[in-house]
Amino acid sequence: MSRCVARPPCGQGLSLTLRAYLVEDSEIIRTNLQEALLEMGNAEVVAHADGEAKARDWFDEHPDDWDLAVVDLFLKEGSGLSLLRSQCCRAPEQKMIVLSNYATRDMRERCTRVGVDAVFDKSTELDDMLAWCRSLRQRP
Repeated sequence: MSRCVARPPCGQGLSLTLRAYLVEDSEIIRTNLQEALLEMGNAEVVAHADGEAKARDWFDEHPDDWDLAVVDLFLKEGSGLSLLRSQCCRAPEQKMIVLSNYATRDMRERCTRVGVDAVFDKSTELDDMLAWCRSLRQRP
């Protein structure tokens, strides 16, 4: 199934709440991330997946139901990088970021090449990631 379909612009009628989709195989990290996004005050987690296939299915079934995807690179099944590569036809307002313990310079470059909007290290850049997410709804 092709993801490149004509859709109305997402910029019209954006809610103030950032609809986040999490792709993370660790339940503990997923729960903590969900709580952190909720505490931001302008984000809610609409769904999550722990593997590539489940995430691809969700994106195919819900192409307009998210604003932000937070993706880990190493998943229970499949690869976060392959998943990111498959989402090249998303709307410009839909942002995809990587949150991983493997945020090396090489991996950051690879993520940028497949269209990722930002890459953050789980261990050291969580506050930076949350600040980046907060800024999404503060833009005019």
